Amino acid sequence: MAKKSIEARQRKREVMVAKYADKRKALKAAGDYAALDLIPKNASPVRLKNRCQLTGRPRGYMRHFGLSRNMFRDMALQGKIPGITKSSW
Repeated sequence: MAKKSIEARQRKREVMVAKYADKRKALKAAGDYAALDLIPKNASPVRLKNRCQLTGRPRGYMRHFGLSRNMFRDMALQGKIPGITKSSW
């Protein structure tokens, strides 16, 4: 489990990215980089980090499922992810 402060920081960045998305897009299209510098740094989507939705783990993230590899494996073995089965041959 990730620390609660890390998860809170991530949520704060997500809100800020959504808030400034239109303004950033307009300034980039206009080429006004001086005004773009005045927007908060956390409003940039590059600063977001993909994290597991259940545990907050940043490594081993599977984008299609939104889970880390550990949680994906546990849920797949329990049958909680439809269409996923453990292969055996």
